[in-house]
Amino acid sequence: MVPLCDPRFVVRGFFLCYTLFMSLNCNEINVILSELDLTGAFIQDIVQPSFDSIALYTYKPSAPKTLFISLAAGVCRLHEVRRKIPKNEKPLRFMEILRSRIKGARISSCEQIGLERIVRMTLHKDAPIQVMPAAQEKLAKAKNTSSPEDESTGEENYTLYIRLWSGAANIFLCDTNDTILDSFFRRPAKNEMTGASLLLPEPKASDKIWPVRDFADIQADFSSHHPEAEPLSFNQKVDIFYSQTAAANSIESLLEQAEKWYAGHKSRQESALERLKEKRNAFLDAGQFKHQGDLILAFGYQLDGSSDFLECEDYDSKKSVRIKIDSKLTPQENAALYYEKYKKATSGLEDLEHDISRAEKALADLNAKYASMLAEKNPLKLEQLLRKTQKPKQQEKKSHPGLDYFVDGWYILVGRDANENDELLRHHVRGSDMWLHTRDYSGGYVFIKARAGKTVPLEILLYAGNLAVYYSKARKNGSADLYYTQVKHLRRAKNGPKGLVLPTHEKNLFVKLDTEKLRALEDMQKI
Repeated sequence: MVPLCDPRFVVRGFFLCYTLFMSLNCNEINVILSELDLTGAFIQDIVQPSFDSIALYTYKPSAPKTLFISLAAGVCRLHEVRRKIPKNEKPLRFMEILRSRIKGARISSCEQIGLERIVRMTLHKDAPIQVMPAAQEKLAKAKNTSSPEDESTGEENYTLYIRLWSGAANIFLCDTNDTILDSFFRRPAKNEMTGASLLLPEPKASDKIWPVRDFADIQADFSSHHPEAEPLSFNQKVDIFYSQTAAANSIESLLEQAEKWYAGHKSRQESALERLKEKRNAFLDAGQFKHQGDLILAFGYQLDGSSDFLECEDYDSKKSVRIKIDSKLTPQENAALYYEKYKKATSGLEDLEHDISRAEKALADLNAKYASMLAEKNPLKLEQLLRKTQKPKQQEKKSHPGLDYFVDGWYILVGRDANENDELLRHHVRGSDMWLHTRDYSGGYVFIKARAGKTVPLEILLYAGNLAVYYSKARKNGSADLYYTQVKHLRRAKNGPKGLVLPTHEKNLFVKLDTEKLRALEDMQKI
């Protein structure tokens, strides 16, 4: 079989697909199911790439097939696909339910209910094979003698209903009595929720003829490029039609969203970068403050205590200059004010250079992310990329509280308050992990995750120590003594406040805040 991803075919196929774009009708669903022949196949895996589609990976000897189901309005369909379905970044609820229930089940039957565009798939899952000693097996049999046959065998039977109605599409996992165990979309107002009975429509007679589209142009274009290939199946034609026509429509819409997202973020980031550069230019003239202080000291004898300006000749430029002063202060105090401005400007310049570097990197990352969106041809993957960028960081669920950093292969966790300290200590660290905390000052706990056969290097301790001082009351002092010991040597204080622990086998580490290390940690922070 010639691959369907030939670039010429993809491009030409897109322009030749002028057939009316709509969901599959009842007769087309029957053709799809007859070609799939899923009876007897096993469900190997379930993947849910988006919030309106799902894929079932099925297998029969020498006939593995991927059944793709779309519930999107206007494009409801199911058909075989021969491409890899991208996984969602985070496992989605219905996919996990199906995996726990029907993964490994055999499809006993798969058919459409009348002409209702509802596919009923009956599934049977054999009981797990358990290996146990003879005595335990005898005891288990004795316990099951009074149990019903289905309970004693451990077999499971399910029915999966796939309703392909535009605007009301859904998938229901039911038991053998059609009681809903779970549904793709939960709609309590329509009684489509766990525990409810699924109500199937009464078959209705209809004189309307639903034609099966032949997609002749798709076949003609494919045959013109691959004359020796076998004719396309109806499943293949449907996959090509929807993957190209639907993809073109959805990609166009998604790219419009991506462009708006990129334009907004780029504008804000460029404005912020421009402000930082303007501030840096102002700071580059910081030397003038020191020079003005020197001039005040040199010509301070001219001050009479009545004027708010000092007029003198600049011994560098040989020009007359006018320097603003405070007439109530002495020359030395006025000069000190200018020296303080110089000190602040020079120290702030270092921070500005770091901020500018980070802003330029963020802008480069934004451009790279947008370029990857423009290059993405799979609408499902593009939707995932766009959804990830649109979700506010405040709504993103982290696997643990606090901050985390990767430093030269070492993983560092930081709790910033009592709640985060307690949660990390209870659920996210182990006995061999290292714990650091400031002596005599309240603050966050810092943990260094242990590595098998490795001793924590001094440099990593210093990075963690800087974090411990920075997220404590000792930050203003710029330095502090730290406790550090393994988590297994911590004991909770009886009736003490939340997160309070008493260390043993502790060692002392004096840490002075290192600006360079703190800046480096910003780049090492896991986002």
